[in-house]
Amino acid sequence: MKALTFSSFGTSDVLEYKEVADPVLRPGELLVEMKAIGLNFADIYRRKGTYHLKGEPPYIAGYEGAGIVADNNDLPGFKKGDRVAFADVPFANATLVAVPVTHAIPLPEDISFDTAAAVLLQGLTAHYLATDSHKTQPGETVLIHAAAGGVGQLLTQICKLLGAYVIGLTSSAIKKEIALLQGADIVLLYGEDWKQAVMDRCPAGVDVVYDSVGSTLEESFSVTKICGQVVFFGMSGGNPPLVDPAMLMDTSKTITGGDLWNYLISGEERIKRAHQLFEWIRTKQLQVATPATFKLSDGKAAHDFLESRKSTGKILLIP
Repeated sequence: MKALTFSSFGTSDVLEYKEVADPVLRPGELLVEMKAIGLNFADIYRRKGTYHLKGEPPYIAGYEGAGIVADNNDLPGFKKGDRVAFADVPFANATLVAVPVTHAIPLPEDISFDTAAAVLLQGLTAHYLATDSHKTQPGETVLIHAAAGGVGQLLTQICKLLGAYVIGLTSSAIKKEIALLQGADIVLLYGEDWKQAVMDRCPAGVDVVYDSVGSTLEESFSVTKICGQVVFFGMSGGNPPLVDPAMLMDTSKTITGGDLWNYLISGEERIKRAHQLFEWIRTKQLQVATPATFKLSDGKAAHDFLESRKSTGKILLIP
């Protein structure tokens, strides 16, 4: 099979599109012929050697995609030709992937391969953030960092679906317009005094802040109301400052960490959460921006585009 690989860590120059051995199926695994593969920042970090990575050189990154069953390995519930998708299976940047049957999500006919590969990882993240990390309630005010990013766009829409008032934070006027198109009620820029602007609108503070930046954690707490919550789920801006437990005690505020893998604990849980996303897409309550697509063989260009920060939607690799 063909795969996008790297044998050393570094810039996108280390990437090689080459022939490698087909996966050898173990008990409980399906062989999936890939049709669309989601590219994520975690793949950049893996290529640089700063994120968990499975396998041996030549390494194959990627954890998200959609395709058809090429070999069901005599497993019940799936047959050759079935459409499936997944959000958490390694070695996805290849034409063939061994997918544990517990990780395979049946893909309805009205959800395209591209849509599934574009929405699952970020959509499932947004789903657990809005329904588990913090149970968003009608009438609440939520503040979402990086609201124009992949997770931010979907989280904004889901919070609006659940009845919240959404304040978004972005870094540019162009990204502000994108966040507004996703349904944010107002969008503030990092370059302005956004903390004062939040407090002007919400003198008591917001109910919850979704912070994927990390370095902004202290500022997030400063605009959170007494008994409010900060959900910390990323460090795109660098390591967060230490949180003072005395501050938490004095203000009755809480901080919650977030990681998708702690919620995808079974096949049933994956399917339930994914099919909620699919239903929202089917009923047009959740809009998925048209992804940028690159051939898998052009993986270097895709990595460069993602790292340029010029992309505002999902990037897909097409075998």
